[in-house]
Amino acid sequence: MKKVSILFIYLLSFIYMEFLYKVFVLDSIFRISIVNMLLFIIPFSIILYLLTKLMRDRGNKVVFYIIMSLIPLWFSAQYVVKGYFDFYISMSTFEVADQVGSFLGKAVVETVKRLPGIILFYTPLILSIIFRKHISFKHHNYKKNIIYTVAFVVTLGLYALGLNIDKKETYSAYNLIHNVNDVSLSVESLGVLNTFVIDIYRAIFGFEENVVISNNSLNGENNTNNESEDEVIVYDYNNLDIDFKALLESESNSNVKKIHEYMSLDSGTLKNEYTGMFEGKNLILFMAESFNEIAVKPELTPTLYKLTTNGFVFDNFYTPTIYSTIGGEFQEMTGLYAQSTSILSKFRSGNIAFPQGIGNVFKNINYSTYAYHNNSYKFQDRNKYLNSLGFDNFKACYNGLEKLINCKEWPQSDVSMIEATVNDYINEDNFMVFYASVSGHASYTWGNAQSKKHKEEYLAQGFTYSEHPASYLAAQMELDKALALLIEKLDAAGKLEDTVIALVGDHYPYELTIDEINEISSYEKDSVVEVNRSNFVLWNSEMDTIKIDKVGSQLDVIPTIYNTFGIDYDSRLFIGKDILSTEGGLAMFGNRSWVTDKGTYFANSHKFVPKDGVIVDDDYVSTINGIVNNKITMSKLIIDNNYYSKVFK
Repeated sequence: MKKVSILFIYLLSFIYMEFLYKVFVLDSIFRISIVNMLLFIIPFSIILYLLTKLMRDRGNKVVFYIIMSLIPLWFSAQYVVKGYFDFYISMSTFEVADQVGSFLGKAVVETVKRLPGIILFYTPLILSIIFRKHISFKHHNYKKNIIYTVAFVVTLGLYALGLNIDKKETYSAYNLIHNVNDVSLSVESLGVLNTFVIDIYRAIFGFEENVVISNNSLNGENNTNNESEDEVIVYDYNNLDIDFKALLESESNSNVKKIHEYMSLDSGTLKNEYTGMFEGKNLILFMAESFNEIAVKPELTPTLYKLTTNGFVFDNFYTPTIYSTIGGEFQEMTGLYAQSTSILSKFRSGNIAFPQGIGNVFKNINYSTYAYHNNSYKFQDRNKYLNSLGFDNFKACYNGLEKLINCKEWPQSDVSMIEATVNDYINEDNFMVFYASVSGHASYTWGNAQSKKHKEEYLAQGFTYSEHPASYLAAQMELDKALALLIEKLDAAGKLEDTVIALVGDHYPYELTIDEINEISSYEKDSVVEVNRSNFVLWNSEMDTIKIDKVGSQLDVIPTIYNTFGIDYDSRLFIGKDILSTEGGLAMFGNRSWVTDKGTYFANSHKFVPKDGVIVDDDYVSTINGIVNNKITMSKLIIDNNYYSKVFK
């Protein structure tokens, strides 16, 4: 019987694994450029085939089984991490490996949960072992090596030619390889193996996206607002007196010069009728673990319902899920996009200057600043980066809070955190407080400490959701009761009317499947954009309800707060913008899909869906893609070059 070629095994195995991954992770084999995937797999298989034929039979066999073991391992790792953390692994991911490692026990559970899929990824290896006697491991003579080398060059050339298909599309295969650095979009468009090779190359040789310097503001900005038919108010810009021309002339670093030039062409955002409406008030800002609009149920979470339907009501707000909690917190607290784990690692070091960081800004106007977290103070280096943002008084588990709350339960109680900390600041003349909550954290089973705590109360409402969504809602009830307690304490101290409560989630509850999310959602959500739709609470007990239809995201939280508090800041230095300004709204997601006030763009399918009745110009999508790319690249350059330290010398 004729023996099977290793090349044939590689080709068949890699195609099988790519399609299997699409079915498991993307729920479809069509969300990928099949032609480009196949054109890549052929030369990739040939080069591995040549490596497997360099030695004698036994050596070739060892190389073959190493390759056939490692490649399904990479697919399996991507499968588990994407399934649980909702991001793709890249080389830079290992810079935040401690965040993944801190949930190692859960990772084992998630791996076991996906064991049938992992076995399917290893099926080619298993079959290769079973039928090993029918595989040819004979080494090649130099003539065959030459033939296969030529075949590699030819197929690589065909692959390169194939990249020119639809080359003008912003996120075409060509641009993903040559011009755009986005692991999520590459995996979804080019495949796991192609992305792996690109990522390895960029990790070794580096890669910077090009920036087309232009006016990057969205349409809709105007320098006047009509307060009434008889009165016209002309507003100034929320900008500081920064001489970007002088900064450009004195700068030698080419990347810093790019940022200066980019900033100099941004007009900034205008002050507006809401500027300073909270001036002099206190601020309590929450980053609520896994909070999402699906948690807002008047029967279960009445305080959240009150806060999200009164005060400012942002009807088109998103919390883009990018690199889990650290990504969400980075975006909320800096107004920059979490482009990669490499910039998150630099942010976590605490060595990046944030003169406009929220703690620093409020300290500068004589507020007392406090920060709290009911998990470990060292988790993802929160003690370091909160200090760089201006929080000198940070208390969490194991640097003081463990004496006041039960830090050993999981997740810990938000109610206990409020009870233990509110007296630290409530009698101050002016205070600004940041809470990083944890009660809503996965896992979502009745074994979750906070879910278990509220199980009976949840069941009494008569809901019939399945266990995972039900326990998620029960866990969020703890956050709701913590907010109710906070409001009660503020009211009793006579501070409620002079305090603003702001709250935003770090990410949607990605441990729930999209089907489980839709089980408790009021409408059918997709798994790319709408799954991230959420609420931004900006509430004061004395204000009227103000509905805002404009699109916004986590990146816009800090500029919006600064504007409403009448704080002097420079809106050009934030990638996010004041949601209350006249500039058009924008929310950007992990694979460069986006939403504006005119519609939604799905980057992996190159599809734009306009809002009802909206007609856009032919170049609208490419224009917004350019703006999105520039904002993402600028976020990275700002952190990589510690840019704010150069502006505020």
